[in-house]
Amino acid sequence: MNGGNTGYLRPMTEFQVPIAFDYVATFTWAVSGAIVAIRRRLDIVGVFVIALLAALGGGLVRDAVFLNRTPVFLVNAVYLTLVVGATVITAVFARYLRNLIGPEAVQKIVDVIDALGTPAFAVYGMQLAGNAGLPLIAVVFVGVANGVACGFLRDLVVREIPTILRPGQFSALAVLAACGLYVLLTGQFAMEPTRAAWITVAAFFVARVLVIRFNWRTRSVWEDESGTGVL
Repeated sequence: MNGGNTGYLRPMTEFQVPIAFDYVATFTWAVSGAIVAIRRRLDIVGVFVIALLAALGGGLVRDAVFLNRTPVFLVNAVYLTLVVGATVITAVFARYLRNLIGPEAVQKIVDVIDALGTPAFAVYGMQLAGNAGLPLIAVVFVGVANGVACGFLRDLVVREIPTILRPGQFSALAVLAACGLYVLLTGQFAMEPTRAAWITVAAFFVARVLVIRFNWRTRSVWEDESGTGVL
């Protein structure tokens, strides 16, 4: 990685997402995207595109849009291989998988991967942004984008209002809070980056479990008397 410092954070070159978890998360998110595409009756190309965006969209936005570097999945062929594998397996065995473990089990697996992977990849994105010399607010923005862009792109392509823009369980705000916690730990408390990263992951995981358990939700900014939010 390139050196550099934002001037606000300590040099962040130590934290790495464990490679095994990285690959498992990529495959799981690709499967979740493929399931969305299959439910939308897309063909195999459509299933692959949605699986790709669901698994790697965050890194694509981070690298190609914000950091002006070659996306990691184009450098390491394992990522595209995992997405292709998830696409084929889901397309061929979707009906059998649904009967075997059920859609609720699939969603629970995705939720667990989300709760662990989202803050880890957000912190990794912040690390890269910090090393690129971006100011603090941009570092946090890149981290949040790295954490939420996958679902955002997936929803846009299937012509839905992205989940993070609609009232629902806390997601984007939770990622923002996790990024803020990491900045606080590394900046104000001068904590070693890897330790701060894992504390952030653990805090986000606990928060995500509580959000799901108690169904804590955001609300529409404005609602009329009927509660529809229509002006």
